[in-house]
Amino acid sequence: MADFNLSNNNESAKEIVFFDLETTVPNKSGQRFWVLEFGAIVVCPRKLVELESYCTLIKPTDLSAVAIRSGRCDGITRESVANAPSFEDVSDKIFSILDGRIWAGHNIQRFDCVRIKEAFADIGRPPPVPVGIIDSLGVLSEKFGKRAGNMKMASLATYFGLGQQKHRSLDDVRMNLEVLKHCATVLFLESSLPNLLNFNWQNNPNIMTRSKTVLDSRLNEKWNNTSSTMITRSQHKGKLSFGVDTSRKSPPTSATYQRGIPYARESLGKMTLRARNLICKAQAKPLHNFLRSSRSLLR
Repeated sequence: MADFNLSNNNESAKEIVFFDLETTVPNKSGQRFWVLEFGAIVVCPRKLVELESYCTLIKPTDLSAVAIRSGRCDGITRESVANAPSFEDVSDKIFSILDGRIWAGHNIQRFDCVRIKEAFADIGRPPPVPVGIIDSLGVLSEKFGKRAGNMKMASLATYFGLGQQKHRSLDDVRMNLEVLKHCATVLFLESSLPNLLNFNWQNNPNIMTRSKTVLDSRLNEKWNNTSSTMITRSQHKGKLSFGVDTSRKSPPTSATYQRGIPYARESLGKMTLRARNLICKAQAKPLHNFLRSSRSLLR
């Protein structure tokens, strides 16, 4: 998902700007996204040294589109952007940071890049143009695989133990850089020792993804439904009769569960003696009497 075109030989064309937008979330048909925050870090691609950073809250034209209370602990509220500058006020700075550089970010091709174009169109200005785009969502999905689940930034941060995603532009940009560093290190090690480190992570039971969680819950639900149908009511006797479970899955174990025993518990020697005495008594009796007597042995 990387598209490089470095025909421009100036220094800014060789720099990468990681950026992220926080926006409103439309909840009705016809509503649009409004940019609430812009954050960016300009880095040198050879050393990943931070050259410049910038972050600002942005007051949208429609302030009523911003939630009064945010569902996120570090989220943006209507009050926090009420006195922020408009996009037009900060458009020159945003343009100077983005234009002519390589753009990088997580899922920026489908979201952030589109929102930038919309915001500049709202104020009647041409948008900044990148010389290349690196979308870490596409790159990592291809190179790193789905070992971190849905590959969202929050999932990747959890996978590498980097903490929770704050959903604030500059914090998310820094987290994006850390995630890329961790992924690059893992891929480098795996390529250096492929026979030792290239394990089949798809079959690793320790990797918990959303789809695996859903599958496990569905299997548990299926077992519960199956167990509830094992006890059926007999229509002709009005008593409970137990159906036969043909599955190989063991029934749940609990303190109240006890298997029924069809015979009395006694030593093997006593049972052998009872059987021998019964056979001796039955030698002179008809066969049906012998069978009737033997039934007592089996109780």
